[in-house]
Amino acid sequence: MSAPTLLQMLQGFLQVTNQRQQVLSSNMANVDTPGYHTRDIDFQQAMQEAMNPGEAQLSPASMDVMGLPERPDGNNVNVDRESMVLSETQLQYQLGVQLIKEQFHELLTAIKE
Repeated sequence: MSAPTLLQMLQGFLQVTNQRQQVLSSNMANVDTPGYHTRDIDFQQAMQEAMNPGEAQLSPASMDVMGLPERPDGNNVNVDRESMVLSETQLQYQLGVQLIKEQFHELLTAIKE
């Protein structure tokens, strides 16, 4: 088993943030669905799985978020919370993209010199 390269780690980071964005978007889409419970991905655990080069396909499991107040219809989605977490996740994704750009820029510089 070899250690993952920086590009492989960044690829895993982008996959995790992308999948988290999908889960958060699903939460927001179900804001009016009776009985729907907010879901999220354990980001740290998903990143540990992404750093394991032996894994063929990254597929972090989403889980219910505990401790959120429920409305009378049983739904506990809070659009403000979801918007804030989605914004944070989008910033993380943009950071990952920028780091990958820098890695390719360094490779290009090394090739040209």
